[in-house]
Amino acid sequence: MKILGIGNAIVDVLCKVEDKFIQKNSLTKSTMKLVDEKEFNTLLSSLKISETVAGGSVANSIVGLSQLGNNVGFIGKVSDDELGVKYEEGLKKEKVKYFYSKKKEKIPTGTCLILITPDSERTMVTFLGTAGKINEDDIDENAIKKSEILFLEGYLWDEGEPKKAFDKAIKHANKVAMSLSDLFCVERHKANFLDLVKNKLDITFANEQEIMSLINASNFNDVIEFSKKIKKLIIITRGDKGALAINGDEVVECPAHQNLKIIDLTGAGDLFAGGFLHGFINGKTVKESLIKGTEMSSKIIQLIGARIK
Repeated sequence: MKILGIGNAIVDVLCKVEDKFIQKNSLTKSTMKLVDEKEFNTLLSSLKISETVAGGSVANSIVGLSQLGNNVGFIGKVSDDELGVKYEEGLKKEKVKYFYSKKKEKIPTGTCLILITPDSERTMVTFLGTAGKINEDDIDENAIKKSEILFLEGYLWDEGEPKKAFDKAIKHANKVAMSLSDLFCVERHKANFLDLVKNKLDITFANEQEIMSLINASNFNDVIEFSKKIKKLIIITRGDKGALAINGDEVVECPAHQNLKIIDLTGAGDLFAGGFLHGFINGKTVKESLIKGTEMSSKIIQLIGARIK
């Protein structure tokens, strides 16, 4: 198997809203907020749903990789409930091998409310549900050993059982890639993420905000110097400034596509990572991999949701 992803198994619920909805509910635009089930349902009750799809950051990347013809798999915790069944069916339909045997859990399958404002930004409100309760017993070490790259998400990392699951997965991996996921995640787990980036990851995906926060950078040159020093492959997306990769002492840049009809930024980073990993795992150069990542993210932001149909 080329790549195995481990991430939060979350059912995405997409809704179009006005900016005043974000302000009224004290949300910070373009970030992700964790809530309990009651708060999630309260928000949802006043909204019209545009689309529901099996999601989660790494799962979106893995589906993109599958659509590009790669042999891929995914581990994510769901409950044996209606959403859990839909989630598994959604992955299998996309030819993703699902290495998790669901059972009836005390907590339901996780859900993410994706609020899309008129400027195409997405603000996420997540009830992690049982996805956030992943533990080392949920990790299929044989599947990890048989995959060329293990791909993890920062959203999944948390003290306690999820951390043990993370550690077990990394221990058995041949190569490890991870997305820092969100500024909220970086600020919450800064010391741990910094240790992962420096010592345990082969490839790190981040946007400019996330990586600058991680190392407390005062400018982007600090990021380049940091990345050169640790001699790992660091991939950074910079919105309309494009993307770049720092690979040892080499800095490779790729411009963003211009004149796109942007509808929804959901999944832009996920599909970028999927496109880059597709190139990387199939022997393409770093530049070619950046180009593929940029192509995939350019496609997804012109659609609603995080799946290229």
